[in-house]
Amino acid sequence: VPEEIYRILDQHYDKDELKGKSDIPETLKEFMTEMNKGGYDAKTFAIKLREMVTFMERTTRMAQIQKYKYRHVALNSIPRQLHCLDLRLANEHANNAAARLWLPSDELIPALVDNSYFHFVLATDNVLAASVVAKSLVYHSLQPQKVVLHIITDRMTYYPMQAWFSLHPLSPAIIEVMALQNFDRFTKKEAHVLEAMEKDQTVRSRYRGGSSAIIANTYEKPNVIAAKLKVLIPKYISVTNHIRIHLPELFPSLDKVVFFDDDIVVQTDLSALWDIDMNGKVNGAVETCKGEDKLVMSKTLESYLNFSHPLISKNFDPNECAWAYGMNIFDLEAWRKTNISNTYLYWVEQVYLSFILL
Repeated sequence: VPEEIYRILDQHYDKDELKGKSDIPETLKEFMTEMNKGGYDAKTFAIKLREMVTFMERTTRMAQIQKYKYRHVALNSIPRQLHCLDLRLANEHANNAAARLWLPSDELIPALVDNSYFHFVLATDNVLAASVVAKSLVYHSLQPQKVVLHIITDRMTYYPMQAWFSLHPLSPAIIEVMALQNFDRFTKKEAHVLEAMEKDQTVRSRYRGGSSAIIANTYEKPNVIAAKLKVLIPKYISVTNHIRIHLPELFPSLDKVVFFDDDIVVQTDLSALWDIDMNGKVNGAVETCKGEDKLVMSKTLESYLNFSHPLISKNFDPNECAWAYGMNIFDLEAWRKTNISNTYLYWVEQVYLSFILL
């Protein structure tokens, strides 16, 4: 009897096999009630059990995919209020002198290269997100007069960003708003791969039909579908997302900075980060491969890189621990002694030229 049950449960299940069946129990209680009433033999028991489990698996899978789909739509959409905010701020910048102040003011410029201050860097094209990060950082700082926040944004968002922080100063903290196109580095050939990644639509066209085609794949696991949808988010192919790799060149006078992603809220004073002895290491971050939350704290390089590609499998360890990039502390002095930036750009170029799907 057990062998017969195992044999039936192990059989390949055609995806259309459950179509038209309306008597599949949806819960264990319904299943046991039907079994007790029907007096089924072992074979029928196994068939009914397989139908129920398969039905539940497919229902769960569909619910997970729907969750990832709606999250993807939300992440890709620009709320009307946010879009209107940028337009209003751009208009304010054009018509109100108070909205186009030079940030920071002339007397505070020396602080931008003074290593006795706490220097934070935020690269974003989201004015509202930048305001949340900045406000929470200054609010929780025990020494706000020593906080310097360098905000790097793109050409389209520069004027709205400048207007916002001109009209909403966070004194005594110092806010610097910079446009990405003003950095010489990003007009030279070293950045051509990053520019190409942002402009080239092949990143999306690798999946014919875009997100719809990904979601329609009935063979992929939900977490794989979630990863593929994430690739399509504009943020991840934006130059501002890669700006951190150029921090040593962009801030040649600074020894140490804390880099923020724009989806964080600071909840404590961060000045103690400058007391950490990094022992010559370049990056200080929180590992995401160890912890009780298996969904969040189980990330290794295998979670992000395509190890089915020989170029990746030959050069990287899939079990290497990943880290959270929402807040990283960088020793720029140590970084300048390495070849990290060029190595990173080499791999970006390999991905782009070889069409390696990560």
